[in-house]
Amino acid sequence: MTTGTDANPAARRVQGVYFTLLIGNTLAASFIWGVNTLFLLDAGLSNLEAFAANAFFSIGMVIFEVPTGVVADTLGRRVSYLLGTITLATTTVLYYLLWVVEGPFWAWAVVSVLLGLGFTFFSGAVEAWLVDALAATGYRGDLERVFGRGMALSGAAMFVGSLAGGALAQATNLGVPFVVRAAILVVMFVVAAVLMRDLGFTPQGRAHPLRATREVLRASLKYGLGRPSVRYVMLASFFTSGVGFYVFYALQPYLVELWGDSGAYTIAGLAAAILSGSQVIGGWMAPWVRARFRRRTTTILLSLGVSTAVLVALGLTRSFWVALVLLVVWGLVDAAAGPVQQAYLNDMIPSKQRATVLSFDSLLGSTGGAVIQPVLGRSADLWGYPGSLVLSGAIQVLAMPLLWLSRRQQSPADVSAGGSLDAETDAAVADGPTP
Repeated sequence: MTTGTDANPAARRVQGVYFTLLIGNTLAASFIWGVNTLFLLDAGLSNLEAFAANAFFSIGMVIFEVPTGVVADTLGRRVSYLLGTITLATTTVLYYLLWVVEGPFWAWAVVSVLLGLGFTFFSGAVEAWLVDALAATGYRGDLERVFGRGMALSGAAMFVGSLAGGALAQATNLGVPFVVRAAILVVMFVVAAVLMRDLGFTPQGRAHPLRATREVLRASLKYGLGRPSVRYVMLASFFTSGVGFYVFYALQPYLVELWGDSGAYTIAGLAAAILSGSQVIGGWMAPWVRARFRRRTTTILLSLGVSTAVLVALGLTRSFWVALVLLVVWGLVDAAAGPVQQAYLNDMIPSKQRATVLSFDSLLGSTGGAVIQPVLGRSADLWGYPGSLVLSGAIQVLAMPLLWLSRRQQSPADVSAGGSLDAETDAAVADGPTP
């Protein structure tokens, strides 16, 4: 239930900044989402090398997730965001230059790892900044409502960016969307430098990197893997994120294949645009979906089951139009459940360790991407994209027992009616039956 304090001016301003950052980041990223795989293939990479480059991006996220979590928890979430923005802008330009010169695969691998570095500065930090700032400004509403609005606005930005990126590539070439992305990131650097302030969290100051990293790992083990209800959600992300990475990028060439015209870049952009439209609707649906079930894990498990069935159906159909409908359903269920899972995880983590544990969760998801993408990419070489999508569903379903185990811990966060933003309460709550 929300109260009057969820609408105070300070909390609204925090949400406004968060939504602005989300829109800018998503707009920049989505300019290339629809054409990324085609861009890599156009640069002279083979199908295997293109997905391997994506895997190296995931490897970069694995390598740098903990060190950048240290940055967020010691120098502050704002510094982490600014470093991420400028790193992504620089590496995006390098990606474009590699496309121009048709660089060797090893160069793509190196730059992909550095792209992963850029994204790790974001993972956990922005979300933790939001939750801490809302607590500091007296917000006592539902976290699902904020995350759901963010999901919807992010989806709208993704819709615009995906269509614009595909159309721009069709009108010019596959490299121009990357140049536009770099320019938007530079603008976002300036916006964040002006608007973003660390509220509700005092940076711990400069610590020795190795000592700080050990502390991060210790906190991740204690508040993440050390708590069964959190641990199983984090382990499930290995499968769900790993499959999600592959499916998102495999759908680009798969839909183009179903359409029957290898030069139809707008079709590739359409795939990302459809997902973004579904994300808008699903994000707005999140509070409604949450209200239908007493426990958050019910929503999460049901959405995962539907998502898995849709992946299998996508692999079995040879109709472009049926595939589009299935794509909408896949996007809707994932978007509606996403804010619920975000709120569930956030409610189980104390404030000071929130960025750290969320980054560690992202690390496990990135590890899944690094391991699962090459496997599914190879399956696409052997059985085509349809076979790889069916295998994707088979891998994703492995997350369901883990989420069920999290549910069995009966954490109070599973039935929370609103975002628990009190750090001390979060820290004290243990797994066990809800009173």
